[in-house]
Amino acid sequence: MLQLHLKNETSRLRAVVLGSAVNNGPTPTANEAYDPKSLEHILAGTYPVEADMVKEMEAFNQVFQKYDVKVFRPEMIENYNQIFSRDIGFVIDDMFIKANILPDRERELDAIQYVIDQIDPTKVVRPPEEVHIEGGDVMLWNEYIFIGTYKGSDYKDYITARTNMAGVNYIKELFPHKIVKEFDLVKSKLEARDNALHLDCCFQPVGKNKGIIYKSGFREEADYVFLVKLFGKENLFHITRDEMYNMNSNVFSIDDNVVVSEKNFTRLNNWLRDNGFIVEEIPYAEIAKQEGLLRCSTLPLIRD
Repeated sequence: MLQLHLKNETSRLRAVVLGSAVNNGPTPTANEAYDPKSLEHILAGTYPVEADMVKEMEAFNQVFQKYDVKVFRPEMIENYNQIFSRDIGFVIDDMFIKANILPDRERELDAIQYVIDQIDPTKVVRPPEEVHIEGGDVMLWNEYIFIGTYKGSDYKDYITARTNMAGVNYIKELFPHKIVKEFDLVKSKLEARDNALHLDCCFQPVGKNKGIIYKSGFREEADYVFLVKLFGKENLFHITRDEMYNMNSNVFSIDDNVVVSEKNFTRLNNWLRDNGFIVEEIPYAEIAKQEGLLRCSTLPLIRD
């Protein structure tokens, strides 16, 4: 049995689901794109090819092996994008919550069913249909659960709005002892530089008391101010609009002093090192073209 345990984003990682780029399928057509960044690359003819993405994910896998992390991979589905395992489910404390994802991604959950089968069934839940919530919007910070959402009345018009207030309330009911804090995120169907697809596109904690943040990703300044007060301005690395577009906040922690980052994130990686982190740099720029990066391709199950 897998004894799930997850309290935050940065404690020592022991077990994780890492997505897969194998048999990823042909380049989608423009009207199949789920987000503005993929669309941009489809139209420009620069959409990533499978061989490059497989290489990048293997580099990530090698880092997990180096740190002796147990890695599960999804079972392969022919011609199907299975890179972003963060979207399909997430763990809080010792519970596995299945996400109600976009309907045409349902098979991604089936591909990790063999992992879910190793979890105590009383610890696996699926929210009711009207509850929308994806793992990229859910961030654990000890007694806090941070959740990205979109409060606009036009929520249903945005394929880029992935977590609704029903999702926030569902988590509040499931974890009454936690402080659940939602953040209203900026969404765009057309301009990737103004689209915070998930909370981890504009904020992520690193280490014990630091974080990476993009101020303009929040619709309400009060939400940004809340994080500045909680972490302290001197502990936050502020990223630019272009750095947000390149997914600088979407790194992944293996321990509270070990961060896996994209090798081109020069400014961020230098800041991390200056603050005492070991930075494991890998190439991930091709996968980034699909508006997802390192955190998006992982589904952590156990941290110390």
